[in-house]
Amino acid sequence: MATRIEHDSMGELQVPANALYQAQTQRAVDNFKLSPLTLPRAFIQAILRIKKAAATANSELGELDPAIAGAIIYATEQQLANTELEHYPVDVFQTGSGTSSNMNVNEVLATLASKQLGQQVHPNDHVNAGQSSNDVIPTAIQLSSALAINNQLIPALRHIQAVLVVKSQQIGNIVKTGRTHLMDAMPVRFEQVLGGWQSQLAHAEQLLQQQLPRLQQLAQGGTAVGSGVNTHPEFASCFARHLSTDTGLQLSSSNDFFFNIGSQDVSVACSGALKTLAVALLKISNDLRWMNSGPLAGLAEIELPALQPGSSIMPGKVNPVIPEAVAMLSAQVIGNDTTITVAGQSGNFELNVMLPVIGYNLLQSIELLSNGCIALADKAISGFTVNQPNIDRSLDKNPILVTALNPVIGYEKAAAIAKQAYQQQRPVLDVALEHTDLTKEQLQELLDPVRLTSNQ
Repeated sequence: MATRIEHDSMGELQVPANALYQAQTQRAVDNFKLSPLTLPRAFIQAILRIKKAAATANSELGELDPAIAGAIIYATEQQLANTELEHYPVDVFQTGSGTSSNMNVNEVLATLASKQLGQQVHPNDHVNAGQSSNDVIPTAIQLSSALAINNQLIPALRHIQAVLVVKSQQIGNIVKTGRTHLMDAMPVRFEQVLGGWQSQLAHAEQLLQQQLPRLQQLAQGGTAVGSGVNTHPEFASCFARHLSTDTGLQLSSSNDFFFNIGSQDVSVACSGALKTLAVALLKISNDLRWMNSGPLAGLAEIELPALQPGSSIMPGKVNPVIPEAVAMLSAQVIGNDTTITVAGQSGNFELNVMLPVIGYNLLQSIELLSNGCIALADKAISGFTVNQPNIDRSLDKNPILVTALNPVIGYEKAAAIAKQAYQQQRPVLDVALEHTDLTKEQLQELLDPVRLTSNQ
C-alpha cells in the first residue's frame, strides 16, 4: 500500500496515501483492533454538523479567520453530501471519550479544507477551535439520536399505528376467543386486540417524544470538564443557534455542562424509552405468531402472508418470518439497553468514559426499531387474513362463555356446566339448557359472544 508521512505531537508515522485522515487517526487504527465495528454514518454526520456549526460560530465571534472557517464549512458540506466511511475507520471500542473519532473528523476536514484554501488548516487549532472531545462526543450522541428519532423512528411508529387503524376497520367486528395464561378466556373483538397493540405503540411514542427536549440540550461549550475553558463566552449559545438552523431541531446549550459531560443519564433514559418500544413490538410479534400457529395443530385464527419457504426439509411449510425477525431485533435492543446502562454508570468524576459504545448502541436500537415497525406493519399486519370458520368453531365450544351465567346461576353451577361442556365437546348453550331453567332464547342472549365483548 502506498503511504505518506504525517506527524502529530507524538512524532511521525506512515498513513495510507489516499486517506483523508492524518496521524492521530492512524494511531487509533493501529491501537484499537478489537472489532469490525465502526461508528455509524449518522454519528459521523452528527460530528460533521458540529464542526460546521462550530466553525460558523467561531468566525462570527472573531475566534477564527473567516477564510479558514469558510474552508472548514465547505469541507463539512462536502463530507455530509458524500460520507465515505472508509475515511472514518476507528473502532467503536476505543478511548472512552471518543477522542480518536473526534480527531478523525478533525483531520479529514483539515485535509480537505487545506486543499480548498491552499494553506494549512490545523485539525486542533482550527477545526477543533473552542471544542474538546469531551463535549463534542456527548453532543454527537444526543444530536444523532434526536435526529434519528425525529426523522426515522417516530414516522415509522406512526406508520404502524396507521396500519393498525386500517386493519381494525377491516376486521374489527370479528369476535374471537380471548386468552389469558395462554388458556381460553372471555371473547374479544379484533378491534380490541389491535387497539391494545396501538395503545402500546402510542405509549412508546409518547415516551420517545418526552426524550427529545432533553436530547436537544447540548454539552457543546463545556469543553474539557464543563467549565468552558478555551472557548468564547457566547460560543455555546451561538453554536446552538447555528446547529438548530442546520438541522431543523430546537437545540440549546445545556444549563449545566457538568451534567452532560460527567454523566450520560439522558442517553440512559432515551434507551429506556427505546426498550419500552422493543418490549411492545416483541409482545405484538408473539401475539401474531400464536394466532398464526398451525395450520392444523395450532390456533390458526389468522394466516400471515406467505413470504418464503419455511423449511429446507419439510415441503409446504411456511413460517411467521417477519414477527420472528422483529422479535429478534427487539431482543437486540433490550440487550443494547443493558450495555448503555452499564456504560452510563461509567461517569468518573467529570467525564463518562464509555461514550462511543453508548452512541453506537443508541443508533443501532433506533435503526432496528424503525425498520422493525415498517416491516411488521407492511409485511405482517396489513396482509394477514382471518380464519373465520376456525375462530367460530373454537368460540362456539369455549367453556369460558359460561362466565356470563355466574350472576344468574352462581359460580359453582356454572363451573360444573363448563366442565361438562369441555369433557363432552359440546356447546355451553346445549349443556346449560339441560341444567338450568333458562330458556334457549335467554341463554342465547346471555351467551352471545358479541355482547360479552363489552360491559354495555
